[in-house]
Amino acid sequence: MNPFSPPPAADLSRRRFVQGLALGGAAAGLGLLRPPNAWALTSPGQPSVLGGTEFALDIVEATVNFNGVARPATTVNGGVPGPLLRMREGTTVNLRVSNRLRVPTSIHWHGIILPFRMDGVPGLSFDGIAPGESFVYRFQLRQSGTYWYHSHSGFQEQNALYGPLVIEPAGRERYPADRDYVVMLNDWTDEDPARIYARLKKQSDYYNFAQPTVPDFFRDVREKGLRQTLAMRRMWNAMRMNPTDLGDVSGYTYTYLMNGTTPAGNWTGIFRPGEKIRLRFINGSSSSIFDVRIPGLKMTVIAADGQDVQPVPVDEFRISAAETYDVIVEPQEERAYTLFAQSIDRSGYARGTLAPRAGMEAEVPALDRRLWLGMQDMMGAMSHADHGGGHAAMPGMEHGGVAGMATSPAPVVRHARTEYGPGVDMRVDTPRSNLDDPGIGLRDNGRRALTYADLHTVGGPLDAREPGREIELHLTGNMERFMWSFDGIKFPDAKPIHFNTGERLRIVLVNDTMMNHPIHLHGMWSELENPHGQFQVRKHTINVQPAQRITYAVTADAPGRWAYHCHLLYHMEAGMFREVVVA
Repeated sequence: MNPFSPPPAADLSRRRFVQGLALGGAAAGLGLLRPPNAWALTSPGQPSVLGGTEFALDIVEATVNFNGVARPATTVNGGVPGPLLRMREGTTVNLRVSNRLRVPTSIHWHGIILPFRMDGVPGLSFDGIAPGESFVYRFQLRQSGTYWYHSHSGFQEQNALYGPLVIEPAGRERYPADRDYVVMLNDWTDEDPARIYARLKKQSDYYNFAQPTVPDFFRDVREKGLRQTLAMRRMWNAMRMNPTDLGDVSGYTYTYLMNGTTPAGNWTGIFRPGEKIRLRFINGSSSSIFDVRIPGLKMTVIAADGQDVQPVPVDEFRISAAETYDVIVEPQEERAYTLFAQSIDRSGYARGTLAPRAGMEAEVPALDRRLWLGMQDMMGAMSHADHGGGHAAMPGMEHGGVAGMATSPAPVVRHARTEYGPGVDMRVDTPRSNLDDPGIGLRDNGRRALTYADLHTVGGPLDAREPGREIELHLTGNMERFMWSFDGIKFPDAKPIHFNTGERLRIVLVNDTMMNHPIHLHGMWSELENPHGQFQVRKHTINVQPAQRITYAVTADAPGRWAYHCHLLYHMEAGMFREVVVA
């Protein structure tokens, strides 16, 4: 049997992969009750929270069972996810990480500002932790908020080496709540992650089972007419690209977890009607982007990537890989509410419940229909100029005008000579620069969806200086060959990017692909700007939408060698990674 061919249909259980088992895994409860400043577990007896300044973490292999088959996982202290680490701003912490594996390992403290030797990236900031050895991470906490940690060694992150991290402010919370829950989202696979990567390299759409079909064709004919339907098919065939390629790995192999629990397992957070509940959402997935909502409850976004923002009421938000969002909800009724996080490709979901009592459930929404990429996802601002201000004439794509399309002239981009090669199959000459587009699948869906334009960090930028220079990088790839890079150059062939110590500079990112890329700069804050160059929101991970140009300011106040990469694990592994040297 071809090792890259799909298993027989009889071996597949759609319900198993989408929902998992009601019981299984090595999951620890992450619910926290805070009246006042007291933290307690919703699942008594499970040592899932570690607090203080001294931490002992063991990287060990554990057996998990999410889908009826026992599988090895790489874990922290045997749990999936690892323990919630609770710290306080202003303290100095010591984290002794011991490697009980037979291979090297590491832990990266995602979004934490610290000395580069403590960042945890093998080959850049340290040598990694050898089998049987320990490494003590020591750093002072200069921030507060919701963060997480994960391995930066091979595919260990995909194999469950991750956990949540909460830093309490030195003073009072700006937005106090009666209860406080971490909601960590992850994608688990029973497959060997290295095998997944090999399959993607051989056939990039191996896990995409939402290819255009004959019924889709006739549906589009009914909705848009034969002429437009044929024109759309001709366009996509000419480009040799897939209009439904929204994610590399799907629910075909992924079971989506909420706090280490499958949808069937139904993680539950308890509340009393009238309470304010803080939900700290963390997307700790390797390859998944989620759209999150709680039917029947309005959410107020109060923090992004650990940083307080001016409150934003929403029905739904998209959380890309490695991002965090804190929201406040205030359920008034004594009933259950479903926490629903569907994957961007609509192939599955993570699910949990908020309820007055354990055992209660609410209706789980049906997955939204997967929509095709629109003209703005392929051509950026050019689609606005060339198609009369919208793409409603393009059959099969999202209905209505181009959501949030900027009306200002498209910025001029500079394609590097290295982009013209076999590793790049698409270049966008007129990218869109708007931040008020929620993205494919969320445009005009009848729900109020969060956008980056809604986010305003409290207190403004950390550095008021105007950037003194600009670095432009293009996010590039060849989707058919599963090649990913910056400026068409994969990491092994790329030279480091140099920042001058103390300078304020502007990073310009242009997405020349039709996929989202969450870009993470280690060690320094990325202060996202609006299309006019004004400060918008401070983040550690910025999702760049297809055919989009974004800019952000960085203060190079952290000497050392830092990682800079797409946080989709398989994109990073395939080459979308650079080293940044601050000297």
